[in-house]
Amino acid sequence: MEGREAVVTIADLGEFGLIEAVTALLPAGDAQIVGIGDDAAVIRAPDGRVVATTDLLVEGRHFRRDWSSPLDIGRKAAAQNLADVAAMGARPTALLVGLAAPGDLPVDWARDVVRGLAEESGQAGASVAGGDVSGADVVMLAITALGDLAGRDPVLRSGARPGDRLAVTGTLGSSAAGLALLTGGLAGGAGGLAGGLAASADLAGLVAAHQRPRPPYTAGPQACAAGATSMIDISDGLLQDLGHLAAGSGVAIDIQSGLLAASAHVRAGALRAAAAALGVPDWLAWVLVGGEDHALAATFPRDTALPSGWTPIGAVSAGSGVHVDGQARGDQSGGWDHFRP
Repeated sequence: MEGREAVVTIADLGEFGLIEAVTALLPAGDAQIVGIGDDAAVIRAPDGRVVATTDLLVEGRHFRRDWSSPLDIGRKAAAQNLADVAAMGARPTALLVGLAAPGDLPVDWARDVVRGLAEESGQAGASVAGGDVSGADVVMLAITALGDLAGRDPVLRSGARPGDRLAVTGTLGSSAAGLALLTGGLAGGAGGLAGGLAASADLAGLVAAHQRPRPPYTAGPQACAAGATSMIDISDGLLQDLGHLAAGSGVAIDIQSGLLAASAHVRAGALRAAAAALGVPDWLAWVLVGGEDHALAATFPRDTALPSGWTPIGAVSAGSGVHVDGQARGDQSGGWDHFRP
């Protein structure tokens, strides 16, 4: 239309034009020996071992463009991979990024995704070292994150022992509540709230937590140095992810709901307000079953002083499974599963 500036799409630039456009947004990190521009990157591995993890994000499944800005999508894509590195007790060093998108995607949108990836990587002390682009019917991001153990042994899911304390750090339940507000039509894509809720900073904070999680990156290496016996990133729900840890270690884990609800890592007031606005009877379910906050949970020997920012919420004993106040909850399989409706 006359008077409107034409939108430049990634098809207008082409594959190599797009790569050139986004490469300028990606500063080299300290761990890079060879970065973008060659057939492969070369990353320093002073420990002699490399922690590696990968995730795939698909539009409509993991994010919606009408709910999240491209900057937030980029930051979230980086965060969920960098958190997995931290959960091994390692320091993130680099990301490799695959971007597939429709040709009519605006170049500015793609640039902002890359800016988000770079900004979140920088928060964790890492950088984007390379990747690839391709065409697709929907936007997809494939992220591989690398990390360095700095001479420490990795913290696995299989090391918890009876008598250990269970502790958490980061935020729990906020992302799930934010998603519920978006799904329920009480929040807009920019985090604005509807239905007379515009003045609620607490509820807006829950939406922001879903759009842009903030994992505690430094807490993983700190827990490792403090003697954590096992650790896991809470991506699919506290009960479900602790179930993986319990199964891997061959132990039972009991969560004390009073400690959990009173923890500084649970925004109880905001969650109660969201539950009231949505007519949800049990706000604690978001904490127990909701994922994508990318908090960390770890077990520590009973007499070990917990690192700063870690809060005890339960204990490990002989047996199997995860319990809340000594009882199994019927919703412990209610965490995220890609192939479950």
